[in-house]
Amino acid sequence: MSLIFSIFKYAKQERGSVESALVLIPLLALFLISLQIGIAINYRNMDQMYAQSDSSSRAISGEVRAGDEVIAIHSPDSFQHLQLLVSKKRRTIPLLIPGLSGILNRLHNTEVIGISVIEGAS
Repeated sequence: MSLIFSIFKYAKQERGSVESALVLIPLLALFLISLQIGIAINYRNMDQMYAQSDSSSRAISGEVRAGDEVIAIHSPDSFQHLQLLVSKKRRTIPLLIPGLSGILNRLHNTEVIGISVIEGAS
């Protein structure tokens, strides 16, 4: 009986709960910030891959959209004039930390560029 009583007495003590709360709150913030950075990097890498793929396929077919830019590169050789297709892609990154955009006064976006040579333009 004294063993059960001592277990309940030990369970009711709250020593260490304040210290753990003081550690867990900054640790949670640090975890969310590192997760937000990881998500931002992943979004940027995926957007870069999609922008480059889209730019390459449109350069092969010769399709130019309204937001695209075509840059002509001239060379001394008359058969080596090239044209580059530069396309941009922009997307908003989801936020894991509430109120972060209000603190920084801006939205979080990724903007990537896809560059490819237009086929058959020489």
